[in-house]
Amino acid sequence: MRGLVHLAAALDLPGVFDGGAFTALARLAERGGLDFVTLDDSFARPGPDALGVLCRVAPATRRIGLVPTVTTTHTEPFRVQAAVATLDWVGRGRAGWRIDVSVTEDEARLFGRRPTAPADALWREADEVADVAARLWDSWEDGAEIRDVAGGRFLDGDRVHRVDFTGTGFSVRGPSTVPRPPQGHPVRVVDATDAHACAVAARHADVALVRAASPAQAAGVRHRLREQARAFGRDPDTLRVLVSLLVDLGDGEHAAEPGHGGGGPRPTVHGPLYRGGPVDLAELVASWHAEGVTDGFHFVPVEPRRDLERLVNGTVALLQHRGLFRTFYPGSTLREHLGLARPANRYAVSGAPAVSRRAS
Repeated sequence: MRGLVHLAAALDLPGVFDGGAFTALARLAERGGLDFVTLDDSFARPGPDALGVLCRVAPATRRIGLVPTVTTTHTEPFRVQAAVATLDWVGRGRAGWRIDVSVTEDEARLFGRRPTAPADALWREADEVADVAARLWDSWEDGAEIRDVAGGRFLDGDRVHRVDFTGTGFSVRGPSTVPRPPQGHPVRVVDATDAHACAVAARHADVALVRAASPAQAAGVRHRLREQARAFGRDPDTLRVLVSLLVDLGDGEHAAEPGHGGGGPRPTVHGPLYRGGPVDLAELVASWHAEGVTDGFHFVPVEPRRDLERLVNGTVALLQHRGLFRTFYPGSTLREHLGLARPANRYAVSGAPAVSRRAS
């Protein structure tokens, strides 16, 4: 018997800088029990910093996972991992990190450090950043903070480990400045649409987002990602593969264009688009999940406020009624929502006082 479907949604509000608007959408998604929400970000367009916005949203929510996009290009890997770890602390174990790269020359000019590079090189760098981030999250063992005021000891030095990492374009010496996050490792999310991103998703991601307009296409992508994860030495069952769909729920059940609604998504230049009503969308989710072609869905509303409300009050409610989606959060962390274990600390297991790593 298959488990419950996983559901997530995007909070993107182009041109909006009011933190309250993002908080209201996150609370709506939380009322529906969604696993997590994403907030996109890019140096290529104006908008608020996604990680900063979700740090504002975190204290105003209780259970829903919070996943900002943070690029690994033109950013310092040490600061990126520390910022994501901070979000996990602020959110009490609900942080994720959607890993992305910055590919345009305009973005490179904003920093002036280096010209842009080909996508394959940028994703190789992202692979290294994801690797060193996990090492830095592990650089503090659980219980390393003693906080013994009377004895004058704040840390157990034997439980804090130096990390010497040399990549192709950067080097990092730990330990992190932030204690190990509540989840051990915040959940790493990768959009595996780009062929260059697939290896990073298979090696490091807890959640891979894929674009698919049919069950057969979704099944093929999911199978390839799981096999690639296995080739990297991972248990493929530790990778959740979610189909990312644009959704337009403004036309109602009987106004769906051919190929939409009950007929399924239609390919567009922006990705597969579902246009129809909440009932037909619930049928699509139930059908694809029953066929085992996906672990769940990541919805990107065309009209954020309207479509997210119809998702929660319509699609999600129907899936809950059919026993396909939870009616409450059984745990408190994003890893628990996704059915993922908290990673063991590699240094505590090995007992190594320091680890050096050089990219091959």
